[in-house]
Amino acid sequence: MVDTRAYEAMSQPVVGIRDSYFLEIMAEIRTGLREVFGTENQMTFPIPAGGSGAMEAAVANFVWPGSKFAVFASGHFADRMTAMAQRQRATVVRLEKPWGQVFTTAEAEEFLDRERPDVVGFVQAETSTGAYQSGRAIGPAARKAGALLIADCVTSLGAMPVELDAVGVDVAFSCSQKGLSCPSGLSPISISPRAWERLQQRPEEAFTWYFDLRLIAKYFEPPHVYHHTPSPPLYYAMYEGLAAIEEEGLRNRWNRHLRANQRLIAGLERLGFTPLVTRPEDRIWHLTTAVPPAGVNEVELRQRLLEKYSIEIASGLGQLAGKVLRIGTMGPLATEESVDFLIDAIPACM
Repeated sequence: MVDTRAYEAMSQPVVGIRDSYFLEIMAEIRTGLREVFGTENQMTFPIPAGGSGAMEAAVANFVWPGSKFAVFASGHFADRMTAMAQRQRATVVRLEKPWGQVFTTAEAEEFLDRERPDVVGFVQAETSTGAYQSGRAIGPAARKAGALLIADCVTSLGAMPVELDAVGVDVAFSCSQKGLSCPSGLSPISISPRAWERLQQRPEEAFTWYFDLRLIAKYFEPPHVYHHTPSPPLYYAMYEGLAAIEEEGLRNRWNRHLRANQRLIAGLERLGFTPLVTRPEDRIWHLTTAVPPAGVNEVELRQRLLEKYSIEIASGLGQLAGKVLRIGTMGPLATEESVDFLIDAIPACM
């Protein structure tokens, strides 16, 4: 859900992309993104695209032809990362688990010690399953193998811990419309000094012009060399979204999302739903996947909720299509009132 402040900010006058006010907003956004990413990375900025565009930028720049890319795969977006790496002509190896499960330290160590990849990829908050993989089980093993670590933080950023520097993530990307509560269209990316140095050593140009991070970065650093034409209203919205997070306090915001998730899970279980992710510590706090009780048609339930109460619930993705509900309680929706409204509405629609 888009924060009201972000909506209102988009009505401000559109200025030029080199206007001093706009460059100041851009700099403030970069500072705010470092805070929510949990990093000191200088190369932190928004990509002019949706979350999958940021994923492609990460993969296209750091997964080189002929390199080995190891993917921890237990959901739809790990599969998407795999497909992108294959298009870069990399050798892709995967460690797979059933959707909804996360990887242990022992599994990560054995996999990466065996494969010795150049780059490792994982999804921190898998939108298709509701599973949260912090990366702490993977980061040390990737560093031991000498590999760069790419993290998909599309769903986690702004609503639960990301903590790039503490985890040991080298390249992370996200989006604007989930945990940051902004309109879609800008996707933050953050690159460690170690990864940036490796990118400077790339023997050939990336096979993408628009998502060439070396070119994009030149716009965000003085003298702000032209690469693309940003949309100022999207930047205004992100500025206000980040300001709202700062005012609430990042950890306060995390805790609010956690409390909403716990309340939602308790209510769903009372109604006979089963969480897809079995262990509470492995659950995304603001994207809950639940298996309906026997005999409940999830398509009909979602349609009735939309028609009777204007509540929109997402369907399952990939192999979970038709099997689970995906319930978002992001940003302004992460409140007791919103959760109770949904829990009260579901019985009337079953």
